[in-house]
Amino acid sequence: MCKTERKLVLEDGQEYVGFGFGDACDRVCELVFNTSMVGYQEILSDPSYTNQAVVMTYPLIGNYGMAADDYETDIPSVGAFVVREYNDSPSNFRSQASLAEVMRRFHIPGICGVDTRKLTRSIRDYGTRRALLTDASTPTAKALRILKDTPVPHDAVSRVSCREIRTQETPEAAFHVVAVDCGMKKNIVRSLLARGCRITAVPWNTPASVIDRYKPDGIFLSNGPGDPTDVPEVIETVRMLRGKYPIFGICLGHQILSLAYGARTYKLKFGHRGGNHPVRNLQTGRIEITSQNHSYAVDADSLAGTALMPTHINLLDGTIEGVQCGQDRVFAVQYHPESAPGPQDSAYLFDRFIRLMEEEKCHA
Repeated sequence: MCKTERKLVLEDGQEYVGFGFGDACDRVCELVFNTSMVGYQEILSDPSYTNQAVVMTYPLIGNYGMAADDYETDIPSVGAFVVREYNDSPSNFRSQASLAEVMRRFHIPGICGVDTRKLTRSIRDYGTRRALLTDASTPTAKALRILKDTPVPHDAVSRVSCREIRTQETPEAAFHVVAVDCGMKKNIVRSLLARGCRITAVPWNTPASVIDRYKPDGIFLSNGPGDPTDVPEVIETVRMLRGKYPIFGICLGHQILSLAYGARTYKLKFGHRGGNHPVRNLQTGRIEITSQNHSYAVDADSLAGTALMPTHINLLDGTIEGVQCGQDRVFAVQYHPESAPGPQDSAYLFDRFIRLMEEEKCHA
């Protein structure tokens, strides 16, 4: 399948030559890696990977195809896919298309046959860098010039958020949740619907005054791509809503919530992406194996003087993985309790959100 020679040129001049699959377009992306052994479809369709070229450390990708029910968004916006071995003959009764077919449909380029172990070590040792996926014949000097001249995008959230307000119903809904959509994964929606929530998804830049009109039982702050400081409108919205309603945030939502309380965020050297990250719950002492996908983290020292307290930490590097403000009935986690893909150790957090809304109703 992989026949056309392509190459990945990093901004420091490193080159990785392989063969193209998916779309044949050139693409400048931020280069990241994911250590998950399964779940490439969910990774490909996760809006949080917008503008990023994902290096899959598991060596065989594509072998079970693409299933209609496993997408995390309708229009995948990942920058590119980088794999060791691509299988274009999937064996799975649920598969309706090959990975390459879906990538061509959504104009996502890919490269296979590269040394993904070496590339992953390079990202780990030297940090995330930008890269150009291009034809193998492109001169290195030209590729580096393209990388230098291509601006870093700051509009990722606006590209993946819903364009208009939309509501999803569930039979006998007990709660009404307004979800601020910064690139919300479908499995988050499924997780809330399964717990009796009617969900009104609003665009990322919806002001607090509009959200107030819906009189929600709770507010959900979704995952999404990029730097949280690129969306000051959402930070201000949360600042206006905190204390009024129970609030639950995931990933980018965790960072936005923290910024709204006066904390700071910073960019990690190479981020956390995979399905096996150990996190300690500081309240129970239990260890949760979590699914993660983020480039930024909350500065632990900056929580001092805010109303937030840390609730979870990453056992690999000690970074903050959760915060809460009991008085305001708000909490958030950096990782993905909805998984998709990944373990389900942290699904209880959705139940915690439900309990907060139940308590609020009882006291109303």
